[in-house]
Amino acid sequence: MYKPNPIDTTNISLRSDIITLSEILAKNTHDVWATGRIKEGWICGKVRDDIKKTHPCLVPYEDLPESEKEYDRATSLETLKVILSLGYVLSKG
Repeated sequence: MYKPNPIDTTNISLRSDIITLSEILAKNTHDVWATGRIKEGWICGKVRDDIKKTHPCLVPYEDLPESEKEYDRATSLETLKVILSLGYVLSKG
């Protein structure tokens, strides 16, 4: 049985500029996902339908419900925390 074991990031805090970066990454994550769906022939629809290939989240990031934005934000925030917990340094060049 699969037992997830993510890297512990509970002690990692993010600077305000990194939190700002996480929002950019969240939007980009959505755009990458949407690009892939559109290439596969999906279109925006009121409900997700895997046969008709419709999905209500095929809209610009800004138009997503907050619950969907939170999913992308959580992914980007956790990724940044893992990077820092592994000893990498984030700096704007």
